[in-house]
Amino acid sequence: MRIIITAIHFDHLTFSWCHQRRCRRYLVAISRKVSRSADGHLYGLLGLLAWSQGYYHFLVTAVTAFVAERGCYFVLKNKIQRNRPPDAIPGFESMIKAADRFSFPSGHTSAAFLMATLLYSHFPGAAWFMYPWACCVAGSRVMLGVHFPTDTLAGATLGTSVAMGSQLLVANQFTL
Repeated sequence: MRIIITAIHFDHLTFSWCHQRRCRRYLVAISRKVSRSADGHLYGLLGLLAWSQGYYHFLVTAVTAFVAERGCYFVLKNKIQRNRPPDAIPGFESMIKAADRFSFPSGHTSAAFLMATLLYSHFPGAAWFMYPWACCVAGSRVMLGVHFPTDTLAGATLGTSVAMGSQLLVANQFTL
């Protein structure tokens, strides 16, 4: 139990450090744009592009991965029920209104790392852009005040793990 209390304390300190930066206004403006890029519409466009170009294996893997990731995400979020920063820190207000009540794990971060991992495995040249973008999505969620750093770390772990598992599952289905 002590390790959890220490982790939460460190999480709050890191969160506070992020929100005390001098260039916070600039970071929040950029964070809004980066966060919006992971709202989901680009994933749909990417799916249409993959379908139109005949990348069916990628498309099947991506759909399988997103269904699994969203399921895991909803179960974790509703089981753990961690309060978001505005509810956990007296007097703190986030820069945006969160879509749901709970904070852990970060769904935006999970989906971004899921997509980065899928794209990396099918198109290795995409890694130079996709992983930094996914990290920026994670940072944007903290800067906007809707997640603690460990929420985004859990989201990154969830998205990457589900992407890797889905790739194995789909690869085994195609070889049977």
